[in-house]
Formats: sequence, C-alpha cells, structure tokens
Amino acid sequence: MSDRKIIDIHPAMAAHMPGLSTWRAMPTARIEWLDPFLFLNHHGPDVFRPNNRGLPFGPHPHRGFETLTYILEGELIHKDTTGYNSNIKTGGVQWMTAGSGLLHSETSSEEFKKEGGAVELIQLWLNLPSKLKMTPPSYTGLQENELVHFDAVEGVRVHLLSGEFLDHKGPIDSITNLTMTWMELRENSKLDLQVDPENQILLYVVSGKLDVNGREAGERSLVQFDHEGTDIHLQAQADTRILFGYGKPFNEPIAAYGPFVMNSEAELQEAFNDYQNGKLGVWKD
Repeated sequence: MSDRKIIDIHPAMAAHMPGLSTWRAMPTARIEWLDPFLFLNHHGPDVFRPNNRGLPFGPHPHRGFETLTYILEGELIHKDTTGYNSNIKTGGVQWMTAGSGLLHSETSSEEFKKEGGAVELIQLWLNLPSKLKMTPPSYTGLQENELVHFDAVEGVRVHLLSGEFLDHKGPIDSITNLTMTWMELRENSKLDLQVDPENQILLYVVSGKLDVNGREAGERSLVQFDHEGTDIHLQAQADTRILFGYGKPFNEPIAAYGPFVMNSEAELQEAFNDYQNGKLGVWKD
C-alpha cells in the first residue's frame, strides 16, 4: 500500500450571486471537473435579514446528471415537475436525479423570508453515464436524523449519505454506486482511509484547516488526487468540516452547457429543444 498522490489543491473562486455569497470549487480556470464529479458551489455562510427575498433559485431545467445538495445550515424547499415537494432543514440533504429531464426550484419558505436566518449550502453535480442519461427523474430528501451518523475515530464524526463506508451503509442508493459523506473533525484529530486507485476522490474542505497526506488544505479548497496509491491520511489543524466521497469515473465524452450535461453537442441541442417544447415538464405554481 502507498499514499494516494495529490496533483494539486485548488481554492474555490468567488462567484457571488445577488444577496448570496457563493464560492465555486469547480469548474474554474484551474480545474474543469473530477469525473464523475462535475460542479461544486458553496453558498454562504450568510445571514439573511428579516423581510428578505429568500434564495434565488427559481424554476429551471436539468437533464443528464444528478444534483446533491447539503443543507449545512438553514433550509431548502425543493419542488419539481414530477410532483416532489419537500423542505429540508439543517443537516439534511437533497439528492435529485434529473435523468431524462425535469424543472425544479430551490427556494426559501415564507417564514424564512419574513423572519430571516442563517444559510449555508453546498451543491454538487454528479454525472450520469450515457446508459443512464435518460433514466426517469427522481428525488430523495432526507432530514439530518435520516442519515447514518457515527464516530470513525475519536474526534471524527461521519455523516453518511450513500454507499458503504467504514462498515456502515448509507440510506441513499446511488445509481452510479457513489459513496458520499460529510465529516466533522475536531482539532488534532486524525483519520486514515484507503480508497481503491480506480475510484475518483472528492475531498472539499468546507471550513477549517486539514493536513492531507502532508499537504495543507485550507477552508474552501478542493483536493485533486491522482489515481496512484490507496492511503489517505487526514489530520485536522483546526476544527474542520469536509465533504468526502468517491466513485468510478465514466471516461466518456462530456458535453455540458447551462443546465444540461450530455455526451455530445447533438444531445445538448436536443435537450434545449425538448425544454423549449415543454417535454421536460410544465411549471405550475
């Protein structure tokens, strides 16, 4: 066994939206994606004042991939054209398979708009292989108490979403067999992991400071690993939160534009045409 090599550590770049602090870890000028992980936006932490407009993600389409949203603080109401509608609170997650296509919105409750409050969200886009691009859309929203929580070692709390990790199984069945977690590490805690070299690793430092195989990764940074080696050594230099997951890359062409991720330009054009013709659903307030 040998340590997994690190190619680089990429800082998330400012990509702020009106009224919402946003940091983008990928794609940026430094890194395009980590197949099958395509996109990572970190919103907040922000505090919304009373009588605010809420989150700015009104109805919009998607096709060809999945979204995974971590509600680290606050709430997020998901509504889509297949009929799903749920409000997930602090510590919960929303996993949506766009597949063949749908429209959805991610907004705040009327109570939040009136009273205000804290918000911190992270959204990942997870690619689908060509054979699953047109799978029927679906959605799973889980509150914090529906995830699997355990202490990996003293000082390291794991919140498991999907896959098998350290002898525990997550509540979500990933159709692409992704293992996804988020973790909280107390200062000076250590965790040693092994990940098969064929798996792509996602490690994003949400907050704090982490030593990763001898390299320092600060808050809002994405660690890019090579596919050589298996061993990962984590040591928290401060109280730290991370997203950690892995899965096999698809090694297929990626054609991405706006809200669609397909395998070719022709498929992208078809997605836009289908959206304009109402084939991805019709929004009803």
